[in-house]
Amino acid sequence: MSQLTFNKGKTCYARVRAGMAAGVCVALGFTAGAAVAQTDALGASAEVYGSVRMQAEAVRPHDRGAMDDYVGLRDAYSRLGVKAGYRFSQNFAVFGQVEVPFDTANLRFRDPYDQGGAGRDKGARLRLAQVGLDTRLGKLTYGQQWMPYYNAIAAPLDQFNSYYSGFATYTSSRVADTVSYYSPEILGLSFAGSYSAPSGNRRSAARIDDRRVQATASYAPFAGTRISAGVDDRGQAGFGRNRVYGVAASHTEGPWYFAAKYEWFDSGNQTPGSFSHDGNQAVNVMAAYTFGANTVRAMVANVQDYGDTIVHLGFDHQYNDQLKLFAEFYYERNTAAITAKRGGLAESVSGITGGRVFLVGARYDF
Repeated sequence: MSQLTFNKGKTCYARVRAGMAAGVCVALGFTAGAAVAQTDALGASAEVYGSVRMQAEAVRPHDRGAMDDYVGLRDAYSRLGVKAGYRFSQNFAVFGQVEVPFDTANLRFRDPYDQGGAGRDKGARLRLAQVGLDTRLGKLTYGQQWMPYYNAIAAPLDQFNSYYSGFATYTSSRVADTVSYYSPEILGLSFAGSYSAPSGNRRSAARIDDRRVQATASYAPFAGTRISAGVDDRGQAGFGRNRVYGVAASHTEGPWYFAAKYEWFDSGNQTPGSFSHDGNQAVNVMAAYTFGANTVRAMVANVQDYGDTIVHLGFDHQYNDQLKLFAEFYYERNTAAITAKRGGLAESVSGITGGRVFLVGARYDF
């Protein structure tokens, strides 16, 4: 049995060769929101863990009058955490997890994307802070956690190693003050749902001062394949309804992994060019191939009013159990993920109208 931790902190236990672990775990739907500090053994368990991730990048915006080219360092979601649990029986356990980000490029304990500003006084100081129950009837979790809609719809394509992974979606990956429920899987069918208080949604990257509600359904017709549908009701942002609907599918076949998703906005926002404009759509397709300790990945997406055409290519080499080396190319037609040097959400410069990035990096897990 191997424990495998992925690029956004998701953990999976699988009897598979390491090269194909990511594809199999995503296809079977194992995610951090559904599996935290679990162990088959009765009694207490605890683990301290960390991951240092940094990339060197060369960024070239489309409009160099708005922002110059630059070469620099950027953190790729480094973190330090502790998780613990107590299993009373095979059918009942309690668990908890706290995970803090460390921005290695700016030497700050904060998220490299949500560094503060843009409606928030301080940067995000926590990635995860959750407690929960794991029972035969499902898992109930409270706190800052990975969201059900992200896990079901966006995570199957969030498989790259760099800072630029995971932007090609309309949802938020983690939200504080959230209660979630994940059902057990019965005949391949499972459900999940969550409620986030306004205080948590306001501190998320969405910056919406209203409650947030999500619901998902997933079906695994056979091993290695998963199909999901979900809705993310993002909360009142001043223009009435504000919902994202999505469907996703993933499949693992030998050394190959394939995934695709489709999302669309149903909102009262009629402002052309805005992120949540009614009818905006996102379409993503991705393929990955693993050979030995190496994996190549390619994703093409069109996310209306948030990057538009996006191309993401990657190669990584698992040097040993702790160290991974990676190289990637990222392109967006309009501004989404590319920011000023070492910047984040508040340092996004819409006038650059997108650009391209070449990067190399390393990840060390401990």
